[in-house]
Amino acid sequence: MTTRETIPVTILGGSLGAGKTTLLNHLLTNAAGRDIAVLVNDMGEVNVDAELVAAESELAVGGGVTELSNGCICCELQDDLETAVVRLAQERSFDHLVVEASGVSEPGPVARLFVTSRAAARYDIAGLVTVVDSRLFADTFAGGDPDQTVAEDSDGEVRPLSDLLVEQVESADLVVLNKCDLVSEEELAGVRDVVSALRPEADIVETTHSAVDIDTLLADLYDPDAPVGWRAALETEAAEEEEEEEEHGHGHAHNGEAHDHEHGHSDDGHGHDHAVVSHAEETYGITSFVYRRRAPLDPEGLESVLGDLPSSVIRSKGTVWVGGADDVQYTYSQAGPSAYLTASGPWIASLPEFEQDTYRRNHPEITWHDDYGDKRTELVFIGRDIDEDALVAALDEHVLGDAGDVAQRFPTEPGAEVALAEPEAGE
Repeated sequence: MTTRETIPVTILGGSLGAGKTTLLNHLLTNAAGRDIAVLVNDMGEVNVDAELVAAESELAVGGGVTELSNGCICCELQDDLETAVVRLAQERSFDHLVVEASGVSEPGPVARLFVTSRAAARYDIAGLVTVVDSRLFADTFAGGDPDQTVAEDSDGEVRPLSDLLVEQVESADLVVLNKCDLVSEEELAGVRDVVSALRPEADIVETTHSAVDIDTLLADLYDPDAPVGWRAALETEAAEEEEEEEEHGHGHAHNGEAHDHEHGHSDDGHGHDHAVVSHAEETYGITSFVYRRRAPLDPEGLESVLGDLPSSVIRSKGTVWVGGADDVQYTYSQAGPSAYLTASGPWIASLPEFEQDTYRRNHPEITWHDDYGDKRTELVFIGRDIDEDALVAALDEHVLGDAGDVAQRFPTEPGAEVALAEPEAGE
């Protein structure tokens, strides 16, 4: 008995109006000799996109086109998506599945379903494709009006569009820069630079009416280990620091683990390590740097700085040690005009000693300080023409000597989120 081969699946994402449906119709019209199944997700009760795809491609809804309506497949419709794709594989024979996600879907959770659920037995991910409206992207990140747009999330709440655009690009194996005729060459170059900085290893295709080569669109591009820009900056910084220690003979071990010497600035006067401000090599016209302190930041001060970053900072992300909440690790995420701080749970150093030891044995890659454990402020900033010295100095003004010196300002329950900056609702 032969084992049935898995079916490749391409996940097609992008913001509302970016050109996903046009791209899908182009694919179905030109996919001669390929039997392609399509699943279309729409947030409304009536799946308009499914009807448009069926009409353009002469495939019937319920036949060649499967619809999931009135919800988002990255969250509340995940069970429905799993059931639909498994049933498709059972009932039909086809060469490739294309899932068109709604304009508010995040690609990551959709992709994970094909890896971790029972659908994984029948499908392999070929690639995550994000269609970008070049005009909208330029207005949001590349020098236009960053506050003009917001997106409605799956639960009906208004969400900054910049967040969604960044998440969709950072997950992509292939980015289709669509509507290039609506931007100047200079604007298009800016969009390309930002996309490349957010997802350095993604393939980029430029087009005007979602006309993309079929082989390119359906190619086997999926790489779950490809780094996003901010993580690549951290890895570059870590590699450079390790190389510097080896060259100067500074690396040594404490309790069997490497102790990190942090260089770049003078001691902060509170008995903490020196800071690391590491600069990634300029790539695609965008620079990045890493700011690190083995010390907490004053909560009011960090809110004033991280909640009001200059427009030159396109993306920043990282971990923050917040004064007044010594045991809680916070995650910071900024995309364009929006910025959030989220309580992620306790620092490992705040756990009982036996739990610390167990965790460290299971995670030997963790950077551990003799005095502070894993507690740190470590932020990556990506942008164009950032005044790094000014930003570092602004953050340094709020470095504390003792996390308990100030009152608790932010919620500490895991998952609790605080908006430090939000764009105004646009049209």
